Amino acid sequence: MTTRSQPPYPSLTEELEVPGDLRATPTECLDDLAARIRAFLVDRVCRTGGHLGSNLGVVELTLALHRVFDSPRDVLLFDTGHQAYVHKILTGRAGDFDSLRQRGGLSGYPSRAESIHDVIENSHASTALSYAEGIATALRHRGRPEGTVVAVIGDGALTGGMAWEALNNIGAGDHGRLVIVLNDNGRSYAPTVGGLFEHLARLREGLHGDRDTSAQPPEATVFEALGLAYSGPIDGHDIIALEAALRAAADRGRPTVVHCSTAKGRGYAPAENDEADHLHGVGVLDPTTGRPVKTPLSTWTSVFGREIADIGAECPDVVCLSAAMVHQVGLGTFAHRFPDRVFDVGIAEQHAVCSAAGLATGGLHPVVCLYATFLNRAVDQVLMDVALRGLPVTFVLDRAGITGPDGPSHHGMWDITLLSVVPGMNVAAPRDATRLRDLLREAIGIDDGPTAIRFPKSAVGPNIDAVARMDGLDLLHRSRGLGLDVLLVAAGPMADPCLQAARELEAEGIGATVVDPRWIIPVNPSLVHLAARHESAVCVEDATRTGAMGTMLAQACADSGITTPVRVLGLPRHFIEHGARGELLAEHGVTGPAIAQAARRLLHGSPHGYRPHDPHDEL
Repeated sequence: MTTRSQPPYPSLTEELEVPGDLRATPTECLDDLAARIRAFLVDRVCRTGGHLGSNLGVVELTLALHRVFDSPRDVLLFDTGHQAYVHKILTGRAGDFDSLRQRGGLSGYPSRAESIHDVIENSHASTALSYAEGIATALRHRGRPEGTVVAVIGDGALTGGMAWEALNNIGAGDHGRLVIVLNDNGRSYAPTVGGLFEHLARLREGLHGDRDTSAQPPEATVFEALGLAYSGPIDGHDIIALEAALRAAADRGRPTVVHCSTAKGRGYAPAENDEADHLHGVGVLDPTTGRPVKTPLSTWTSVFGREIADIGAECPDVVCLSAAMVHQVGLGTFAHRFPDRVFDVGIAEQHAVCSAAGLATGGLHPVVCLYATFLNRAVDQVLMDVALRGLPVTFVLDRAGITGPDGPSHHGMWDITLLSVVPGMNVAAPRDATRLRDLLREAIGIDDGPTAIRFPKSAVGPNIDAVARMDGLDLLHRSRGLGLDVLLVAAGPMADPCLQAARELEAEGIGATVVDPRWIIPVNPSLVHLAARHESAVCVEDATRTGAMGTMLAQACADSGITTPVRVLGLPRHFIEHGARGELLAEHGVTGPAIAQAARRLLHGSPHGYRPHDPHDEL
């Protein structure tokens, strides 16, 4: 294996091409192998960024899984997929880690396109147990009862309601050789919360040992109460003990929980000493110190975090909710200043939204802070529990649009489309830090229905001041001495590439107006009026084109009998792979030059005819 310097470990790519190589490894060599895998993870993940702490914690556990079970004959599932890096190494992909999470390279999650050992592609938590129940049932129906289905789930993922829906069915059915490996490290991103955490803590302290529910012990675990067998807790870093427990669970022939106690970030001092999230998800790091190589820039998340803390000091009825990501969504300062006004509900977005409805009913103004991709999981609650009742709940959607290296499951591309069908919903997209602060305050000031603010995962750029305000719309640019040829409608951060396109068009004698609607849902009637005055309109957004801002504007124009052609630039209706944000936006035509080219083509096809020069046609 060629590297930039001599690595501190022998080659893993040559030793471990298939899981069978691991089963042939002598027992006395396993601890050394685990140490070399950790060194490999630190070296490679620090180069590319990725999920570090979660994978350092499951090295021995994954080694034991692949020694006991025969993948892919036995089905190994990981919930969530961010703890599957060691699994990738042990299934012949160590040589691909130089391209981890880069365009065309190794995915940061299980990927069926990469390997037959990746049976599912899951990077939203709390899903693997439902997959396991379904796969185990399918194997029985297909006459393959000898195969074992193994689901590895973190204790944090067990805070999600879907996991308990699956457990309820697994405990009551005949699912044969189904092993649930509970990777209990006391945290998801942050420390695990709720009654389950307390229960698991008591189990870790009590050291129950191996149990079988047929004996009906007087104090059953919650898993035994649901009809599953239970084994543990096991030291998750003792490979020999793990192998014994996993073999016994498989031989039992009935659904069994193997409870493993592990340490997130194990073996890497910077991760072990990081109390916030044990270096859960990282960018490029100095492997010696565990600190970012580049000086952190001001991000959209940090701007939001400072502003919501200031708002909290002014408005005692404002409370915040998070789904196991208090710090990741920027609520650290708010939580420090107002600890009794932040509610971390665990990985339970549905509950977060419905609880927010209850808080609003009780007279508070809840702010629900989620990654945009995770809003998908709570759309029913947004629609039926918040909007139907006209409740003042504000949704702050971090990582909206293209997020980059986390790939198709984490791009926040569907939020506008989903929210556009919600009656009474108002959605804002700030273009810069000042507008984020302004729009957040406006949202919290709305008391007769739900609001949402979306922003990307990136550094926040310089402020872009408006040249004029018109009925709530910000005019960012208008050509002087040229016709009203093209209206560029920019959703939030798309303002900068729209301005670039306007300057390029203007240099060619094409009159361009750039407008930021600020509130992209619902469509401002003044935006329809403005579109009517132009020869053509191009809407630019970092969301799916289907059903989002541009589609809504086109529909509003059609409803008003306006014939101005509207072109929508945004993301296509398919899953977009991982890669750098700028790279993916460019690939899908959301750059200044691409916007200008789209405007030219639309103008030449305008039913009004193309008029490049008309000095009398001014706003």
